[in-house]
Amino acid sequence: MEIAEFQSHIASVYGEADAERGIPATVAWLCEELGELAQAVRKGTPEQQLWELGDVFAWLVSLAHQLDLNLEDAIERYLTDPP
Repeated sequence: MEIAEFQSHIASVYGEADAERGIPATVAWLCEELGELAQAVRKGTPEQQLWELGDVFAWLVSLAHQLDLNLEDAIERYLTDPP
């Protein structure tokens, strides 16, 4: 699945609830999921790490949607002019 397709999927499944939650709460959830990923990387199994990576990515996609930004545009610089 392409990133844009996934972003559209997340918007269709969670978009209404995410909009009601709002951007500040979405950022808070993303930070919480990053913490859970950090813990899984330190002490978890590969399966737990994969699960948490998915959670972080889904919340990042949700945030991009709420900001009306395309993640493929966000990653373009890493293809054309890596920092």
